[in-house]
Amino acid sequence: MSKKGFSGGLSSLLGESPKVKRTEKEVSGTENTKRRVGRPKTQLKVITKTSEEGTKEGEIRATFIVKTELLEKLKAIAHYERTLIKYTVEKALEEAIAKYEKKGVLDEAVSIYSKKDGK
Repeated sequence: MSKKGFSGGLSSLLGESPKVKRTEKEVSGTENTKRRVGRPKTQLKVITKTSEEGTKEGEIRATFIVKTELLEKLKAIAHYERTLIKYTVEKALEEAIAKYEKKGVLDEAVSIYSKKDGK
């Protein structure tokens, strides 16, 4: 069995690259050829807390501890509805808050909570 020599490097395996004609703008550098990498920024809001990083205007990152069974059901609902978990949670929270508004106790609850922290 004979040994194969790979002394030619990568270019010998891939072959020569074809010659590409460049336009006058590309050669002279008058056109901005530098491209930005990654997805574009979606917002330009002022971030005051680290929990606001990577969120849209009017949003904040929150962490909650929930029962495993509830989380699995939440994920299943989001999958069934073909939506993000965050939108499923948002909808559930809006419905829960609407119940308190209907009872007429939401304003009182907000007032008591605001006084707690001296707001």
